[in-house]
Amino acid sequence: MKSLGEGRPSLSTLSSSGSRPRAVALVLHGGAEYGADVVRPWRLAYLRMVPVAQAIRSAGARHGLEVRLLRNRVRGWNEPHRHPVEDARWALRTIRAERPGLPVVLVGHSMGGRVALQVCDDEAVRGVCAFAPWTPESDPVEPVTGRTVVIAHGVLDRVTGPGDSYRYAERADAHAERLARFDVAAESHALLRRPAVWNRLAAEFAVQTARLLPERGLLARAFAQQAPLRWRLTL
Repeated sequence: MKSLGEGRPSLSTLSSSGSRPRAVALVLHGGAEYGADVVRPWRLAYLRMVPVAQAIRSAGARHGLEVRLLRNRVRGWNEPHRHPVEDARWALRTIRAERPGLPVVLVGHSMGGRVALQVCDDEAVRGVCAFAPWTPESDPVEPVTGRTVVIAHGVLDRVTGPGDSYRYAERADAHAERLARFDVAAESHALLRRPAVWNRLAAEFAVQTARLLPERGLLARAFAQQAPLRWRLTL
């Protein structure tokens, strides 16, 4: 693998609406299994999460939610280096330094979902929302211990398997404080066919898991279900 060169992670801020932040949402983009090319702002995996971050801000800014969007140094997971995990840990350290004591929620897509599920053991993190996450059987589930976990997967996804995230939910359920998983009908990996569904789920997760608003609606109904039904809810 070539050197990471001049690439650096970038952490953009979508501020709360003038009020002092009360919580932070960190949004993580997807990537590839291997790749040392620098993630530019126009790369599709990064751009895909911009409207998700904006939806979270629209729902949460007036309640004090600050949104941070991480752009990784390179596009690959790059085992054994796990560069995006390093970048997410850096972002969380930065947030804790700049916003000490504030709760953090994570929202990630694809590889970003995998990263979120692995770094949610950070002391500031209350929960993780993973869209179409890449969840190999070898990945540990212990990082989600005591956290709120929401997983959503398009049923037409051929990049990361819905069956894999179902099996992850099955393994992780006993560790998480609470966990719900959704099958998103008529949706593939790119989140493009039903964007309103993804945006709404991310926004509701962020403001409710950060405890800026009372839990209600879709997520309240989901968490009230019993397993294994709770691992295969339909949107």
